[in-house]
Amino acid sequence: MKITIVILNWNGKQLLEKFVPSIVKYSNLPNIEIVVADNASTDDSVSFIQQNYPNIKIVENLKNGGFAKGYNDALQHVTSDIYALVNSDIEVTEGWLNAIISTFKNEPKTAIIQPKILDYKNKGKFEYAGAAGGFIDKYGYPYCRGRIFTSLETDLKQYDDVAEIFWASGACFFIRAKVFHELNGFDESYFAHQEEIDLCWRAKNLQKTIKYVGKSTVYHVGGATLKEASPQKTFLNFRNSLFTLVKNLPQNKLIPILFIRLVLDGVAGVKFLLELRPLHTLAILKAHLSFYYYLPKTFRKRNKIQLNNNYFSVNSIVWSYFISGKKSYKEL
Repeated sequence: MKITIVILNWNGKQLLEKFVPSIVKYSNLPNIEIVVADNASTDDSVSFIQQNYPNIKIVENLKNGGFAKGYNDALQHVTSDIYALVNSDIEVTEGWLNAIISTFKNEPKTAIIQPKILDYKNKGKFEYAGAAGGFIDKYGYPYCRGRIFTSLETDLKQYDDVAEIFWASGACFFIRAKVFHELNGFDESYFAHQEEIDLCWRAKNLQKTIKYVGKSTVYHVGGATLKEASPQKTFLNFRNSLFTLVKNLPQNKLIPILFIRLVLDGVAGVKFLLELRPLHTLAILKAHLSFYYYLPKTFRKRNKIQLNNNYFSVNSIVWSYFISGKKSYKEL
């Protein structure tokens, strides 16, 4: 089983200097290849890799198409059984690949795996982007074991297990190459944010299994490309989540769920206004306008199969968190 670790880079020399050493040190196993996929950087990050890590293969994309297109383009030049898509701001740990390799070998039906993702800046806490595996509620809002909205749990080894999840974080995302190409990769219209949720949902509709493997640990800086408080991130998250609902919901649930989700987004916009963050309210408005503009194109992307089952375990994470006061996964 060949595994290729693919690090997507855009003007990230400082991140490569800081985090590539741990990947090289702790990935020295048979049949492991490391690739840097560069998204048309204008800094000297490519030359840094060439000079300091001659054994790392470099794939130079012609343009910066974001996370989705960046990986789609680069993986056309990679031959492997498993793709390990790793953010450039990820620090890996000793033995991080062992449990994941074992799971893939022993579970042929498992298509996608995520490790435990902790906060690089506070290593006792789970990190926002994925934590201990992701889920969505009835209206498409994502949450994780170990993270609901901005509430992050302390790692007390409560998630040192192997569990089936709904989505795996793109910060450190393992997928069988055959499945990635069967799904036609990431949806490039997303550019960045939530494209992994869409891909995982499409995998679920094809009855693929997605797992979290808690014996593998990585640390994620987070916000290295777009800061948590960025209105652009708000725009992408809200718009792309609507894209995902349209593409993947069963026909009989699409209209009622989408309508309620649009109303909830409006409530979020008012909340941002009351918090004196008008740029984020504007970002939600722009997200909805962009969503409507691309709606016909997005609707045409619906696959033939949308499983009409309970893909969510919580009706409304917004209600559970903000009204019922449930701040941790075990309270849900």
